[in-house]
Formats: sequence, C-alpha cells, structure tokens
Amino acid sequence: MNERIYEVVCPQKTDGTVLARVQVPGSKSITNRALLLAAMAEGESTVQGCLTSDDAQYFLNCLCELGLSVRETAANGFGSDVTIQGLGGRIPNRNAEIYVGSAGTAARFLVAMLAFSGGTYTVRSSMQMQKRPMQPLIEALENAGAKVVCMEEKGHFPMQVIGVSDKNRIPDHFTVNIDQSSQFLSALMIAVGTLGKKAGISVVGAHGLSYVDLTAKMIRRFGVAVEKGRTPDGRTEYRFLGEGRYRPLVYEVEPDMSAAAYFYAMAALLGAKVAVRGVNRSMMQGDLAFLRVLKRMGAMVTGLEEGEECPDACPDIVVAGPAGGKLKGGFSVDMSAFSDQALTLAAIAPFADAPVTITGIGHIRLQECDRIQAIVRNLSALGIRTGEMPDGVTIYPGTPKGCDIETYEDHRVAMSFALTGLRTPGVRILNPSCCKKTFAQYFSVFEGTLRQLSGL
Repeated sequence: MNERIYEVVCPQKTDGTVLARVQVPGSKSITNRALLLAAMAEGESTVQGCLTSDDAQYFLNCLCELGLSVRETAANGFGSDVTIQGLGGRIPNRNAEIYVGSAGTAARFLVAMLAFSGGTYTVRSSMQMQKRPMQPLIEALENAGAKVVCMEEKGHFPMQVIGVSDKNRIPDHFTVNIDQSSQFLSALMIAVGTLGKKAGISVVGAHGLSYVDLTAKMIRRFGVAVEKGRTPDGRTEYRFLGEGRYRPLVYEVEPDMSAAAYFYAMAALLGAKVAVRGVNRSMMQGDLAFLRVLKRMGAMVTGLEEGEECPDACPDIVVAGPAGGKLKGGFSVDMSAFSDQALTLAAIAPFADAPVTITGIGHIRLQECDRIQAIVRNLSALGIRTGEMPDGVTIYPGTPKGCDIETYEDHRVAMSFALTGLRTPGVRILNPSCCKKTFAQYFSVFEGTLRQLSGL
C-alpha cells in the first residue's frame, strides 16, 4: 500500500447471497484495560489476543520502562499474547521517564497508576497527544494527594508526576469531570481498585458511560468488587466495596467492535452480507449499539437480539444490507455512548434517503483531531451539505463526488471515509498509514472483504 495515498476502488458488483467472513484485531479499549489490570495484579497474568498496534506498543514499552516484566509472543491472526508479572500496584522503578505517543488510553491510565505509586516520573507524548486535555484527571489525582507538574502548558503533556508515598493517606471519595473524556474516570477507577478499601467516585458531566461500565466489568473480572449507584444529589457514582484485590488470570480480549463496525457498514452500503468473527450480543463494548443504527437504516441484523438465529450456520452477528444499498434516513441519534462510530455513520449517511442527525458527540472535537470538523470538511469536499452544531452534525442526502480525504493523522477518519469511496469514484485517502494507530492491516482486510463479496 502507498503510505501517502490510498485510492478506493468501487466494486463492480457484489453478490448479496455471499456471506463475507471478516477477522479484525482485538479491542483497543479492552487490550489497554487488561494490560493495566494485569500489571496491577499480584502475580503473573496472560492477556490473550491483544491488539497489535502503535497504541498498544507504547503501553507495553511504558510498562517495561517502569521495570515490570513483560513477555510478548505472536498469536494467531492479528494479535499477540502478553504475559505480565504484576506486583500488586507496586512499580519497581521509582524514577523513570516514559513516552505514551498518541495513545490517549495509555496516557490517562498510566498517569493515574503513577499518581498512586510513590515514585517520581516524567511522562512525555506526541505533539498530537499534547493537544488533548488532561486537566480534569490531574485535578482528581491532586485531590488524592499526588503532585502533577505540567512542564509546558497547564493541563497538557509533558508532565511530571510525583505519586502518593503513603496510600493510607489517599481519601476514600473522589470526584471527576468527564465532559471531555470518560477515560479520566476509567483511569481513576482502575487506580482506586488497588487501595483495597471502601471508596466512591462521583461523576460530573454528561459523557456516555458505556466505556466506564466496561471498565467496571473488567475490574470485577480481575477480582475487585465495584458497583454503580447514585449519590444523594442524583449523580452517578462508582462504589468500591473494599472486597478483593486484583488477581492474576488468563484474559481473552474480544474482537474490536469499533473495527468490526466498518465492515458491517460496508454490508449496509453495498446491499451485501457480512459477519465479523467473534462478534456476538454478549460483547461488552458500547459500539455494539451501532448495529441498531444500521437496522434503522434498513439493514437486516441477525444474532443481535436474544433468540435470533444467525443465517448460514454462522455463530457471529450478520448484517445484510438493503437491496441496492438503499439506506433510510430521517432520524436523529445520540451517539454519546458509542461516539467512535460517529465518523462511520457520517461517511455512509449521504446515501440515505433523508437527513441523518448525530448528537451527543461534542467531546470528539478533543480527540485525535476535531472529528466534527473532519466530518464537515470532508463531506463538503465530497459535495455533501452538512449542518454543524456544537455537539453534533446533520448530514443531508446527496451524490458524493471524488476528492482527496484529509485524515488529519486520525485513523478513524481514514477508515470511515474509505466507505464513502465504495460508491464514489475518485475518492483518495491521504496518509492511510495513520491506521497503524489501531489497525495497520485495515486496507488489506478492506480489499479482501470486497473480493469475498464479489464472489472472487
């Protein structure tokens, strides 16, 4: 693949009777949580099927720099198995410098881990990550007794973290604002789980909590009791019951639903039929909700609801697009709980028969790029009318024209707008290698799926 430009080729035909079976990497969200929980457990854990990507590699490199024993072995498919010798939250190297790259999850999670460690650490990042917010997490960690010094701009990397030397002095109640990112809350929760005492974290802000609920499930799986409740004034609160410590285990990572969604959207767009291996209704990831959006657009989704039997003797969820890819619009959807798919929906929405409005995604302006602006600018270049709002966008039906898609160094922009090119001659994705952040093989899997759907 040309690392500078990828030209999307419109398929000549697809066979709606052919079921394409697709394999995607392990979940980024689950991989990073499992790696950190394994590092905080007391003993040796193996995380199977980890996502192999730039983000995950930065995470592993950081754990090694901190002195933890990490062993990685190749596994089947795209992933690897990682064995970590956890030390119950203790960090061998009391003074270290780590580099988190552009990995937002790793950056937030590791900073929280360091703040509860008792050591002194310097954390550096890429220029892209330096633009992303950290202040709400910094404030929560400083209220817990840590000291965080931002070395250039307040609330941003690079920073020095001086951890709490005596965990007995850490309070038993925390508050964190998640308007800009739910990762602040997930990071704090995983760190609090090492304390072994009753504690509560009150939530301020309106960000979707699906990824936080995933964090809570994984914390419980690693042996620490946590429950979701309400404060007397009605705010969401996550309560640690003081029961259990993180225990070592063998943990299998689910397929990445964010990655799977592109191929299910492909099915809807082409009137084709796709299943992604390992995707089923019991998965923890919030992006599973995107399949219900595809149903609203006219796709047939089987295996998602209880009692549904998948066709073709397939154990995985199957999406079959409407004949001719004639998608339905005329609806508004709050995507705050699965905002990674806002770009995916925006990329296929021009082919709907009525406008589609996406709301609840104001926070994605602060991710790898301003993703709402990326939607508006690229759709405009494609000749599609949009209506931008502070927390969302409306996409109007139209006939896209070929153009170069500016990816803004954002993997999700590249992956999403490749879909638009399936029905738009002349679409070229600039800097497609940005997909290495989470899915380096995306375009080869993309082409392989098209070959299956064409009966080749």
